[in-house]
Amino acid sequence: MSTITISAAEVNKLRQQTGAGMMDCRKALTESNGDFEAAIDYLRKKGQKVAANRSDRDAKEGVVIAKASADNTYGIIVNLSSETDFVAKNEDFITFANNIADLALSSKVTNTDDLKALPMDGATIGEKLMEVVAKIGEKIDIVRFEQVSAAAVVAYIHSNYRIGVLVGMNQASTDAIATAGKDVAMQIAAMNPLAVDSESVSPEMIERERAIAVDQIMAEGKTGEMAEKIAVGKLNKFFKDNTLLPQAFVKDNSKSVGDYLKSVSAGLTVTTFKRIAVGS
Repeated sequence: MSTITISAAEVNKLRQQTGAGMMDCRKALTESNGDFEAAIDYLRKKGQKVAANRSDRDAKEGVVIAKASADNTYGIIVNLSSETDFVAKNEDFITFANNIADLALSSKVTNTDDLKALPMDGATIGEKLMEVVAKIGEKIDIVRFEQVSAAAVVAYIHSNYRIGVLVGMNQASTDAIATAGKDVAMQIAAMNPLAVDSESVSPEMIERERAIAVDQIMAEGKTGEMAEKIAVGKLNKFFKDNTLLPQAFVKDNSKSVGDYLKSVSAGLTVTTFKRIAVGS
């Protein structure tokens, strides 16, 4: 038997690639002198159900689960991916995604790595993911995870788990505010705004849109003060079409989303939102 020293990082890497247990991975690496491919073969020869490393496969299907806490001040979205819609529509797969979302919500983890490290049924979520990969033969992973905290948070799932939205608002939740939050979440799902308002758009994107506007105006032969005014107008039109609060409210085009919220409760507005779509 080899006396080669195997690091914890190497063991963890093999676990991530195969889904096999920690001690089995350590033994496989030891017996294989640290050779990963030989260690995988060792595990297979010993009858282990090894999950193939499927990083070369596209996983553009899956489900998105959005949930809010009982006090409606915190919410999460989890996107669990799969390769086919056949798997994505399976009730066991959807239940698995919901269980992951429940753990994310209760633990308040802040990133995907910490989420995968959470305990689930005697293992970790990451290990359970590899078990599912080994069982169904498709690449399965948590590809996106977002969270929102606010005075009121509304979670919304659109189109049979295809899109998830979280809306954070600046006033504590009431029935009316919860209804407004759902209306706005539906708007976000349908219109996919870039940001809450113009102040939330990155300087880089603003400069890019301004430059495009200037080029368009110069191509029309306009320069000077007139060109500047037209560029400002084009930029304002961009904000109106592509940011949430100035957008025309889909349920009533006579008012903006911002005006609709103020009609529900004085000063009510959206402070933040998150939107995840399958395959995005």
